[in-house]
Amino acid sequence: MKIPSGKILINTYVHNTNFHLLRRFSLWSMKKDPDLEAALTRNRRWIVNNQIKNIILRCPDHVASVNFLQKKFKTLDLQGKALNWVKKYPCCFEVYFKDDEYHCRLTKKMMLLVQEEETVKDMQETVFVERLAKLLMMVSNHRLNVSKLNEIKNNLGLPDDYLIRIIPKHLDMFRVVNYGGRKNSMQIELIKWDPELAVSKIERKSKERVCNPSFTCSLPSTWVKSWERFREFDSLPYISPYTDPGHLVNGSKESEKRTIGLLHEFLSLTLWKKASIMKLGHFTREFRLPERLNVLLLKHPGIFYVSNKYQIYTVLLREGYNGSELVEKDPLVVVKDKFGELMQEGLHEYNRRRHMLNLEKKRKKGVIAMKREKNEPVHELSDEGDDLGGIFDPEERKRFYKILFEEKAR
Repeated sequence: MKIPSGKILINTYVHNTNFHLLRRFSLWSMKKDPDLEAALTRNRRWIVNNQIKNIILRCPDHVASVNFLQKKFKTLDLQGKALNWVKKYPCCFEVYFKDDEYHCRLTKKMMLLVQEEETVKDMQETVFVERLAKLLMMVSNHRLNVSKLNEIKNNLGLPDDYLIRIIPKHLDMFRVVNYGGRKNSMQIELIKWDPELAVSKIERKSKERVCNPSFTCSLPSTWVKSWERFREFDSLPYISPYTDPGHLVNGSKESEKRTIGLLHEFLSLTLWKKASIMKLGHFTREFRLPERLNVLLLKHPGIFYVSNKYQIYTVLLREGYNGSELVEKDPLVVVKDKFGELMQEGLHEYNRRRHMLNLEKKRKKGVIAMKREKNEPVHELSDEGDDLGGIFDPEERKRFYKILFEEKAR
């Protein structure tokens, strides 16, 4: 049977389109790691609620109208109603109706965590100074645009007011300059080089182990080819990210080795050992990164993990995690984990209320409240604190939240 030429053209076009899409996608593809994907899911929920918390704290009397939060939802990359979202976390946010509209403020438990976080930030000031100095020491001219630094300040744990909280107290280390004369050209410059800080995490570990500096490969032994490529790469001499790369040839193996070391050191300085690839791309000139940064990262799956969860390309430092948990937790992360526990407690309360409301609706409609399987005991629901079983059982509740937090945030 003769196939019409039109169909051949269409099929060829579809085939070529699919080929190019697959080829383009392959530049980002990496075998999924369930543990690291779960870590990103948990972190995403925290990030959203932390941003809502900061919005409320910046409002007069620390109260924001829900309509105002709704307008901010687009900047948080969220869909749906803000009212429904904050109601899911009653232990974090208190919603009340006043003057013909809903308002939202932080609960007492949440305010205590805010105070604890501020205390930790005060105690961590020396750490922030060292972290900022190390960052500037890796930059080619030892200074960074303030607007660019603001993009990654949360990754590094720097307080929002670091310009007035940290810089004026350490004028022996930093200064604010504006060589361009424009408002958006303000920069922070390092004016004192500290040799003790110019030691990378890899070099520090090698001194402890009394061995040559080398990277860690966090891949299963079954990834034979990846291990071979890693050993070949790691056999090259380690080049510190704090050395001047001026003598290195762009595109050479030595240049790649230094770039990987720089990315490793940068991610080591972050709270969650991760960063947005798009944001890293904004520092191409300062860190002398290659234009196709994604390709470089995917060449080293034993060191980095690349994810496109929530359509946000993120790179994680594999050795920074044990399963889905951080190996080392910064004191700020410990406080933020408490925030996560409070979120979880609120979700439990929210789901318990919804469960009870649904049961009440079923009772009114004459539907059996709970279906039971063979040999499964029926738990009567009451308001007297009986053992409810199921989702109300502590062990079952742990399993429930494990599944809940592994789902995508809506």
